[in-house]
Amino acid sequence: MTTGLRAMTRLADWPDLVEARPSCGTGRALRCEGAEIAHFHSGRMADVHLSAPAIWRLRGDLKGSTALRLVPGSAWVTVRLECESDIDLLLTLVSVALKAHLGSTAGDPAQSARCNDHRRVTIAR
Repeated sequence: MTTGLRAMTRLADWPDLVEARPSCGTGRALRCEGAEIAHFHSGRMADVHLSAPAIWRLRGDLKGSTALRLVPGSAWVTVRLECESDIDLLLTLVSVALKAHLGSTAGDPAQSARCNDHRRVTIAR
């Protein structure tokens, strides 16, 4: 079982998340109240929709992690899932994403669909 599948299995039990087809059309997604929270594009990569304010608030910690990739202008963070600690990091980020999205009416739904899988830009560190 890949790390991505193990992470998806653990997240499937969370009451606020439901599995859905990702708007980008690749892989699997988890949604909460209509907002896409996570995309699993491969067995070892996942994108998490943290929101721009959450990324700004956590930017120092996010940039310091070798398991994360940030894309300038994106509200999504890509997580490399290579070991159990990466899964734990992903679960933490999904928790932050849920807090950012639950009950929120702010934000452009179209922006939510633009996960990092569709961005053709240089990854910032």
